[in-house]
Amino acid sequence: MNGGSRKRRLTSRGSAGSGASADRSGHANPRFRRSRGLLPPDRFTTRGQLAWLNSATSRIGTTLDLERTARELAEFTVPRFADGAAVDILESVLRGDEGARWTGSGIPALRATALCAIEELSSLEPTPVGETFVHAEKQHETLLHRYCLRQGKPVLLSRMRDHDFVRVAPTASAAAKMRAAGVHSYLAVPLIARGLLLGSADFVRGAGTPPFSSTDLALAEQLASKAAVFIDNARLYGREREHVVSLQRSLLPRATPLTPGLNVYAEYAPATAHHGVGGDWYDVMALPGGRTALVVGDVMGHGLPAAATMGRLRTVARTLMTLDMAPERVLARLDLATRDLEDEQVATCLCAVYDPADSGYTLASAGHLPPLLVDGPGSADFVEVPIGAPLGAGVIPYDPLRLRVPDGSHLVMYTDGLIKSRTEDLDTQLDRLRTAALGLAPGALEAGGLLERAPAGAARFDEAVLLVTEGAPSPSDDLRVWELPKDGRAASVARGLVTGQLATWGLDELADVCELVVSELVGNALRYGNGPGDLRLMRGERLVVEVSDTGPDLPQIQHAELSDEGGRGLQLINMLCRRWGSCRTVTGKVVWAEQNLPS
Repeated sequence: MNGGSRKRRLTSRGSAGSGASADRSGHANPRFRRSRGLLPPDRFTTRGQLAWLNSATSRIGTTLDLERTARELAEFTVPRFADGAAVDILESVLRGDEGARWTGSGIPALRATALCAIEELSSLEPTPVGETFVHAEKQHETLLHRYCLRQGKPVLLSRMRDHDFVRVAPTASAAAKMRAAGVHSYLAVPLIARGLLLGSADFVRGAGTPPFSSTDLALAEQLASKAAVFIDNARLYGREREHVVSLQRSLLPRATPLTPGLNVYAEYAPATAHHGVGGDWYDVMALPGGRTALVVGDVMGHGLPAAATMGRLRTVARTLMTLDMAPERVLARLDLATRDLEDEQVATCLCAVYDPADSGYTLASAGHLPPLLVDGPGSADFVEVPIGAPLGAGVIPYDPLRLRVPDGSHLVMYTDGLIKSRTEDLDTQLDRLRTAALGLAPGALEAGGLLERAPAGAARFDEAVLLVTEGAPSPSDDLRVWELPKDGRAASVARGLVTGQLATWGLDELADVCELVVSELVGNALRYGNGPGDLRLMRGERLVVEVSDTGPDLPQIQHAELSDEGGRGLQLINMLCRRWGSCRTVTGKVVWAEQNLPS
């Protein structure tokens, strides 16, 4: 064995001999490794072959990445076993179709997955790795297709004759280049694991090496059997990851609702690593009175169990937010719900409610990373939200923070996948996130530019959620808030304010129903809520009237007998309005009713 030459990884396929380490433009691949050179003296001994085969377990399948596993198989065989090696996977297998044998007609769709060869075989005709090898006019069925793929049998051509090159190479030009490069021996074996044909691996030897023998064939079959299991494990793991990502996306909001006074950008970005998928979520909910609820959470775990837990928590959180607008109350009840889960998982959560009336947020955190407030050019700081215990830890209550933000400010909520690092500490990564946000223009920040510019970058190994909000006040005339007197004049004053504003908006046809509704809401506040507080009227997709008070009890529709003088107010509201409801606040409660606008 002569040599001092070296081998290089090829970016192409060659089921009838390895291709060149060059792209189609003719530029050589700069990555080289040692070629035939000095091989171990036990290269052809039984002991040496067994030791080499045993070492495959630690050299192949080091990860659960299918492409990398195939590449490890090709590189493991060159130059110790062959001068060139190619690994191809059936396209149907990569799509998830499971058939024990390929039984179609013509040439099956194969994806060139890995290729490796010595430098002396650099002139062969390749198909680039990653591309699918499909039938073309100048291509024909080779021995690999006929035996390995159709019958699951190996192919051995110890000493190739002139007509054998055409039987091995997919095209006439590829056959000519194999002949010119000195290829003289060919071996192909199917990759079969658990009864499933995955693809094939084929090997060639060139000048200066002995032809393949029946012993080499047996060795290749044993190696292919080991490698096929590793490749199938990677395939199954990749399929599970796709299922988790699909489940994850189906459990997240499909569209961002209309949020008056607030522009919201939300995105879920799965990790590039196979294991980093499972428990991150977000939610955006339009609440009565023009408010918007924002939730970002992260279940501590990965895979299907974390995704299932995430779906449960998001459903509970969404329900709680529609019933109780106080974020700290939502987190307290969400903690109780988390403790009731059978899998005993823990999650972090950041909850916020935005009110366009004063451009302010109410925030509460359950062990989550602090949000970032980008307040104009050159100003970005983390909001010091009181950090409570993670959900499921059983340590409550949670403390809220009221945050007023100037117009044009951006609030960035995220999960730790955006900054997670195996080498840097948390404070360093948070500072880098702040710097990255400062370096983005407002438009890029609103479009999710932090997903690429964040410390973890596009190659993050954990999934990430990014939620960016910008206060965009609706026309000031669309939201009106008045303070009502707390005596008997409140209902009359409220009716006058409502009818006057509806006339200004050109919605006089809604005045009769709205007068009745506001009279009932104010009357209930006087009777059961220690007097009314604020009256809020908002024109958006619908007309919403809202009255606050300090009473602790939420109103409920009662059964009224024919002789009863009261108890029918909420029944009328329920019949005349599209919907109505109530929710608690820090100081009491809010009761609201919603009407459709005229078409």
